Amino acid sequence: MIDLAVIERFGLLLVRPGMLVLIAPGIGGQQIPAPVKIGLTALLAIGLLPSAAIPRMLPELSLGMVIAREVVIGLSLAFVMRALIGGAEFAGHLSGQQIGFSYGATIDPQSGVRNNMLSILYGMLATLGFLAVNGHHQLLRALAQSYQGLPIGVGQVNASILIAVREIFAIVFIVGLRLAAPIIVVLLVVELAVGLISRASPALNFQVIGYPIRLLVGLTLLAALIGTIPAVTNSLLGSVLATGANAARAFR
Repeated sequence: MIDLAVIERFGLLLVRPGMLVLIAPGIGGQQIPAPVKIGLTALLAIGLLPSAAIPRMLPELSLGMVIAREVVIGLSLAFVMRALIGGAEFAGHLSGQQIGFSYGATIDPQSGVRNNMLSILYGMLATLGFLAVNGHHQLLRALAQSYQGLPIGVGQVNASILIAVREIFAIVFIVGLRLAAPIIVVLLVVELAVGLISRASPALNFQVIGYPIRLLVGLTLLAALIGTIPAVTNSLLGSVLATGANAARAFR
């Protein structure tokens, strides 16, 4: 006879890593097939069995509250990684707008939305950099440690969740502006120079040649700075994981 209590306890252990596999880049994502996600979630849960304390039996009402708490804790860890890669994509979007690549948009295979080509490139480079420094290992270690500070059970929501949400949104803008600022500033100077020359020599049609100049300068800057994308995102990885841990602790 099948012991339903054992299945229930293992099912609770599937929830938190399942959120990571569902959302966190580098480990999961929208484009990964559902059978792969299910298998990876089950493998992670099996690996967490020795370190996670699972309650024996829970009433039905408490069971629902425990599952909801497990969902939000897993989402807290997943969303900070999504915000980190989203910040890189935001930087690519800003850079592409400034260079003039906004005219050609395509579908991003990670997010499924329309992004310009630089946004996709920045996001992929940030993801590859995350994997290259074993960031996924750090994320999985943070997941395992979360069971020590936040064991499976009933908890309550702390007011610090508001600060944590603000910090998660701030990650997107901090990463985006750090990566896009050099291109934005230099191309702004180029635009001002072209405008001043156009005013000084009205006979020259700088409105026609302004776009190639901006494109040439932008691509040169992009070639010089593209290697810094993984370095910048990886330098913030520790603080990003700390932000996710703070967000999770709001559900003690």
